Amino acid sequence: MTIYMLIAAGYFLGSIPFGVLITRAFGAGDLRQIGSGNIGATNVLRTGRKGLAAATLILDGAKGAVAVLLARHFVPELGDDGAMIAGAAAMIGHCYPVWLRFRGGKGVATLLGLSLALAWPIGLVFAAVWLATVLLLRISSLGGMLGAVAAPVAALAFGHPTYAIGLAGLAVIVLWRHRENIARLRAGTEPRVGSGKKDAA
Repeated sequence: MTIYMLIAAGYFLGSIPFGVLITRAFGAGDLRQIGSGNIGATNVLRTGRKGLAAATLILDGAKGAVAVLLARHFVPELGDDGAMIAGAAAMIGHCYPVWLRFRGGKGVATLLGLSLALAWPIGLVFAAVWLATVLLLRISSLGGMLGAVAAPVAALAFGHPTYAIGLAGLAVIVLWRHRENIARLRAGTEPRVGSGKKDAA
């Protein structure tokens, strides 16, 4: 029963669509009708409201982090397994929120947040790979995907096999959510940051 409650709590926490709520509250319109229609920070940025985009990024990341921290606080007996399960449930909630007919975000920010909460060195590697890719190649989607893939590798390198397995599974979800971006990357048509074109990152 404890495991089921942990999964439910993590899922519903992750399913809070902060991007949609923030843009609506501050009069920036329905995020699902803007740009790519995605509910993440990259699409919020297309409203021209950098502050709202930053807030969305932080809050989406916080969902994953808070789920991990709550699991550690309330069910410490589950240890790494409980933390990983709660974080994974939060990310799945973000990607497939029941409130939006299971059409959510792509999970990069939430995965970063839960990675930092699981073990900050893992999250640091994730963030470094993500930012380095964006700065060097100016492709947001590629940065997020490479960061997600780097997380389980870092977990294994830092001696966290349980996290490595869980993060690997979540990285697969991130890649699946970016399948249209991957197709454009292969075709050489994926927009770069600052290009002024709409993408689905």
